[in-house]
Amino acid sequence: MANSSKFNAKKQSYISVPSQIISSISSSSLHSLLLSPKKTNSKTKSFSRLWKSPRLWFLALFFFALFGMFDHDRLIPCLITAHQSQDLVHQNVGNKFGIISAHHHPHPQENAGFHYSDQVKDGKIQVSDSGTNGGNGYLESEFWKQPDGMGYRPCIGFSREYRRDSVAIVRGRRKYLLVVVSGGMNQQRNQIVDAVVIARILGAALVVPVLQVNVIWGDESEFSDIFDLEHFKRVLANDVHIVSSLPSTHIMTRPVEESRTPHHASPQWIRSHYRRRINREGVLLLRGLDSRLSNDLPSDLQKLRCKVAFQALRFAPSILQLGNTLAGRMRSKGAYLALHLRMEKDVWVRTGCLPGLTKEYDEIVNNERKQRPELLTARSNMTYHERKLAGLCPLNAFEVLRLLKALEAPKNARIYWAGGQPLGGKEALLPLTREFPHFYNKEDLALPGELEPFANKASLMAAIDYIICEKSDVFMPSHGGNMGHAIQGHRAYAGHKKYITPNKRQMLPYFLNSSLPEAEFNRIIKELHRESLGQPELRTRKAGKDVTKYPVPECMCNDSRSQHSL
Repeated sequence: MANSSKFNAKKQSYISVPSQIISSISSSSLHSLLLSPKKTNSKTKSFSRLWKSPRLWFLALFFFALFGMFDHDRLIPCLITAHQSQDLVHQNVGNKFGIISAHHHPHPQENAGFHYSDQVKDGKIQVSDSGTNGGNGYLESEFWKQPDGMGYRPCIGFSREYRRDSVAIVRGRRKYLLVVVSGGMNQQRNQIVDAVVIARILGAALVVPVLQVNVIWGDESEFSDIFDLEHFKRVLANDVHIVSSLPSTHIMTRPVEESRTPHHASPQWIRSHYRRRINREGVLLLRGLDSRLSNDLPSDLQKLRCKVAFQALRFAPSILQLGNTLAGRMRSKGAYLALHLRMEKDVWVRTGCLPGLTKEYDEIVNNERKQRPELLTARSNMTYHERKLAGLCPLNAFEVLRLLKALEAPKNARIYWAGGQPLGGKEALLPLTREFPHFYNKEDLALPGELEPFANKASLMAAIDYIICEKSDVFMPSHGGNMGHAIQGHRAYAGHKKYITPNKRQMLPYFLNSSLPEAEFNRIIKELHRESLGQPELRTRKAGKDVTKYPVPECMCNDSRSQHSL
């Protein structure tokens, strides 16, 4: 743009001009707007006599030369560039992330969340948003600040003894371990991690785990439908020999089935009970590995757990592509928060808690629990109120809202929510959607047909949620569970990205205190969560905890010799 004292007299401001307006103005119209003649001055006639004056000609030549120093030819291209630049932004972002176009919005009432307005500043396009949340926009918020990772980075170095034993183990072709894993995708993921470790303990080759059909969701997905099988084999090639199926030499062998592995079994127990059988029969079949292997293993086996969880178990290409695409759409205008909301009917039934909606929904949950008392997972002797105060219940939408507001989440924050359909439907989410209008799930972000290949496959849908949540700037679960634990470890391994752990046990008494002023409530809640934002935590101080949830210090290290600050 042309520089002049007139423009420099005040601080420049930039106005977003919709492309439709710019495109409606022809180049000749622009030219006439910029170079339109001034109004006739009333004193023109009095100056007309001076046109022959040499002094006037000298001054005219001087100002003409001065004006020529400025690149006045850029005046018109500058405005035209605003139009072209906006199209370029839409095209580039759309090509990279598949952004929803201006002509397609799954939810018209939320269209503002996907519109762009461009500003040209110093020759660079700046994409802004009326609801910008401070991630890459102009507004800043303490909420998006990341915890101090203290320099911890992935650090998986196996001992010389481990590497020496690997040569014989990966070449072994006499012993094979078959495993059948159950539950949801994240539960299956945990069992696959332990299956690899057990195969290593037994010195056996691992047959690709069989995924049991989920009786709740009816998902018949196989390992290769969810995970990248070739990548899995390649990453673990120096740790465990992995085969897609039993070789012909072992097909006729009847595998010894063992489903009575105790909880938290040690490597010594595994060897003493299974090694002789697998040596004799050649094939061992294990079921129900959930929480069967001890969380406290020798250092090399803990590192192997991390290697499987964070490096080998990569999602299948089709899932990875769509997950990254949807995460890109959330990311396209700055930082975003991901929530894992556990508000489904079966969650309320299993936890012995109530959704906090109406008496009608409370009766639905109570009746289901009476008809199927076996669904109640633990502590059946506790009342609902006792469970609530003990921090055993998921947060409902109103409680999530109060927590986010206390932690100063911006009202214009973009939020992705993962989880199944809540009991009560969209009405159950109203406290959140009223306060945070930029509220999306994968159905909102996906273009028509994008989710169709994954329909009726709960594990694949959960994998898409996992990718978008893991890539978020801030993540918070409303309840614990396998997905929350897995993402906590994954975010720690990625550099301790912000992860809010709701301190339910300590904060709920304040939630129930209606006389507490809002400002005081917010101060207390913020203080309770000062150390619950994803900072590094030593697993050695979390007795019996899973290393894939707390990867420090077994799987991560820093340059400091001292860890006293932890």
